[in-house]
Formats: sequence, C-alpha cells, structure tokens
Amino acid sequence: MTGPLSDLLVVDLTRALAGPHATQMLGDLGARVVKVEAPGSGDDTRGWGPPFVGDPDARQSTYFLCTNRNKESIALDLKDEGDKAVLLGLVDRADVLVENFRTGVLERLGLGIEELMRRNPRLVVLSITGFGHDGPEGGRAGYDQIAQGEAGLMSLTGSGPDDPQRVGVPIADLLSGMYGAYGILAALHERAATGKGQVVRTSLLASVVGVHAFQGTRWTVAGEVGRAQGNHHPSIAPYGLFRCRDGAVQIALGSEGLWKKFCAGFGLDPDAEGLATNSERVAVRERVIEVVEGVFADWDSEPLLARLAEVGVPAGKVRTLDEVYEWDQVASQGLLVDVEHPTLGGLTLPGPPLRFFDATGDEVTRTDHTAPPLLDQHSDEIRSWVSSGGGQ
Repeated sequence: MTGPLSDLLVVDLTRALAGPHATQMLGDLGARVVKVEAPGSGDDTRGWGPPFVGDPDARQSTYFLCTNRNKESIALDLKDEGDKAVLLGLVDRADVLVENFRTGVLERLGLGIEELMRRNPRLVVLSITGFGHDGPEGGRAGYDQIAQGEAGLMSLTGSGPDDPQRVGVPIADLLSGMYGAYGILAALHERAATGKGQVVRTSLLASVVGVHAFQGTRWTVAGEVGRAQGNHHPSIAPYGLFRCRDGAVQIALGSEGLWKKFCAGFGLDPDAEGLATNSERVAVRERVIEVVEGVFADWDSEPLLARLAEVGVPAGKVRTLDEVYEWDQVASQGLLVDVEHPTLGGLTLPGPPLRFFDATGDEVTRTDHTAPPLLDQHSDEIRSWVSSGGGQ
C-alpha cells in the first residue's frame, strides 16, 4: 500500500454503510484495512440489491462495491474461540478498530472497550451508533432514513413544508463515516504525543445535527424553524433552480455584486423598488423567481449557461449520474478509479475525493487501489500473518 496512512493497521468490524465508509476513507489513504465479516453471509450490503452484477452463482451487489475498496476480507465467527483468537491477534497489532454494533453487543462477546484497550493501550477505537451510545434513547437501532427524519433533515428537504423528502443518498451514514474518520485522525495525532489510544464516538443523529449549519442557528439564535421550500435558498435570492425555454438552470447570486452583474447582463434594474438588497429580495422571493424566469423564458439552457458564464454569474445544470461520470471534469479530478475484481474483472468505481501534491507541485495521490474483496478472500493470508506473529 502507498499513501499517508500506509503505516496503519485498521480492524473493521462494521457493516452496512457508516462504518465501512469510514474505513474505506482510511484505506483510500493507504491504511491496511482488514474487514471482519460474518461467515456465510458477510456484510449486510452484500445482499442489498438489485442491482447485482456478475454470474448468478457469484453475483456481487453494487451497493457493497461502493464502500469497500482497498480492504481485505476475513470471515470470523466471534462466538468461536479459535476465530475470536484470530481477531484478538489482529487487535493486538492494530492501530485502529472500528465498530458499529448496537450498544452492549461487544461486551456480550467478551470484546468490550476496556478489554480491547487493556490488550492494546495504543488502540484508537471508533464506535458509531444510531442515536448515541448513552442518553435516554441511546440503545435505539439506527438506519439512515430514520435518522434523516429524526434529526430534522427531511423537514428541510422537499418541495414544501408538507412534502418531507429523504436526501437521495444515505447522507446520515456517509456523514457518520466522515466524522468518524476525522475523529480517528485526531486521536492518532494525540497518540503521537501521549502514546495512548482512546475511544471516538459518533452517531447518525450527531452527524446530521452537525451539518445543520445556518438552519441550526436559525432556530437556536433567531427562534425560526426552517422548513422545506424546494429548490430555492431560504436566506439568499435569487439562488436556486430556474426554468428556461427547454429545461432549467441553477444560479447562485451570493452577493450584491453578483446581483448587479446579473442585472447588467440581462437588462434588469438592480435598484428596482423592493429588489435592491438581498433582504428585500428574500422577502419577495416569488416575485424574484418570476422576474428571473421571465428573463430566461426566451433562452435555451446551453446558450443561457454560456451567457451566465460570460456575465460572471455562478451557474450550472442539473446532471444525471451518467452525465456526471461521463464528464471530463470529473475524470480530471481523479474521481474515477479502475480496479481488477477477482470475479468481475476490470471495474471502474467512484474514486476518493482527495488529491495530494508535494512541495514542487507534483501529484503524489495514491493510484494503486484494490477492488472490494470477495467474502473471506484473504482468510489464509491473514490467519498465517497473525499466527506467525508478523508486524504490519
């Protein structure tokens, strides 16, 4: 492995998405990630489909493929003493252990946090739960859509207050993984000074509340409850999706200077009564939408986007995912990686969102990514490595 975390060993006891996303982030950066799965079935997401790809007798879930690159897989029955000994051998050598069991499960398996850190005081443990490990509802099971609703995100998403909608990807899971990886790196940095590991905890609930941003302070400071209002910003106007002759485009006028540029470019008066300041425009948002869409009514989207770029107004289209992955800008940013899968052959996967450059400007981003593993694919190598007492 190459990458800034190539000296780290991560034991991944997670399944579904939040935990696997955190460990994939570490694997993308070069850490050795050993994914421990249940014998026979493996990670829950191996069965999440359709779509599945590959031969019917060895089909693979595309859901599993999205979040398990750069990992090794071993199947261990944690109720079997022999398999448990293999896991403990990994724990003894690990820098990081990530788990997303329900509260109390590890303790019942004899693998509680105190025992893990007694064996390896330098271990950093990330624990991800649905609603927190403690508190009056700390034991609740957590799934993404439930968390999106409970944490308020669905009330802010949709065409209006009576149309709550989930975000189109499991954002609570993904954010939990991102926050978890961030917490792991902070704990590893502190370990470099103290020599001691620690426990990092986050949850689906915490991750969504953590990104409420201005909607959070809108309530905690101003006492206003944000509600879903479709594709227009609650605090900036014009900012959103606007219809044109053959579809729609998005514009984002985040300053009075941009408003003036927009008006100059399309023959509008920036100081028209009731429209001169952002606060005024927000108060009459529907009027602003009518004005903008009135201007756009004679434009097709492509020439309109070109005109907006010429004027200097931030704008864009709404792309379907096939258009995104065929876009040369996406490819230029390293957001596609090619890997060789043991049964599916060559695959192109969505890639990691970070790039690295040295002091001379040369890119040193890791490029040697590996495909998501088959269940138990690396069992022999891992068992041999543990039994030999090998280092990382």
